[in-house]
Amino acid sequence: MNWQERYAEKRTTPEQAVRRIACGQHVFISSGAAEPVALVHALVAQADHFTDTQIVHLLTLGPAPYVEPQYEDNFRHNAFFIGGNVRAAVHAGRADYTPVFLSQIPSLMRSRRMPVDVALIQCSEPDEFGYVNLGVSVDIGLAAIESAQTVIAEVNPNVPVIYGAGFLPFDRIDAWVFNDTPMVTVAPQPIDDVSMEIGCNVAALVEDGCTIQTGIGVIPDATLKALVDKKDLSLWTEMFSDGVLDLIEAGVINGKYKTIHPHKVSSSFTFGSQRLYDYVHRNPAFTFHPSDYINDPIRVAR
Repeated sequence: MNWQERYAEKRTTPEQAVRRIACGQHVFISSGAAEPVALVHALVAQADHFTDTQIVHLLTLGPAPYVEPQYEDNFRHNAFFIGGNVRAAVHAGRADYTPVFLSQIPSLMRSRRMPVDVALIQCSEPDEFGYVNLGVSVDIGLAAIESAQTVIAEVNPNVPVIYGAGFLPFDRIDAWVFNDTPMVTVAPQPIDDVSMEIGCNVAALVEDGCTIQTGIGVIPDATLKALVDKKDLSLWTEMFSDGVLDLIEAGVINGKYKTIHPHKVSSSFTFGSQRLYDYVHRNPAFTFHPSDYINDPIRVAR
């Protein structure tokens, strides 16, 4: 069979897909705006099928119903980042938190010191060569896919295709479901006067030609806004959001003096507005790589 025929054979429903998960297995859920929401809902809807199933992930922007009190006997979540949707469960002791450097998580997964048995991911539709793309979240997801015995994908035509390491041959996927839903968006927060003052103070420390790392939130956005008069900045960052787009379009961030991936924005994941997702889609100015590459201290030092 060609890949298109194999692709068609692997299609299933969310309910049938999650039945591939055995009790007690470690299940990875892809990060941020790449959370496979239909698979998560199907998993919890069939909670009676599971006992002591371990769920691991970074921050996710969608729902996390598996941490609710009524599912304590079915699921146990281990957070590598305590997001708003799991914070109460961690504080109440219904979920765990493992403090760890992002750069270390992929090797811990591959060595099975942090085992992953099943990876639930979101990806683009396959291209003409039979490759899907992980879109806005490569981070620790690639290592989870490499380590998992079973990979279940939620194929979403709204996932932006981003160049770099996030391409995956479709044959690595064991089962897939289709879900044509918009990407989860995060609106920028209004910048207040105090945050803007802090941002101006931070921006004053940045010289022309520097490579910067940024995050998400009102103070990072204020800092980026205050960098508008700088020249020839580069971006090598764990993540970014809408705040960088205006600087890219103004030519402030151009990667001119970047020593690795010159003239490109190097990142591991992103989330933000629909404008952001449209901007990074098939844009050769962006390259996404796993967290053990982007967050590696030795590579950052270069």
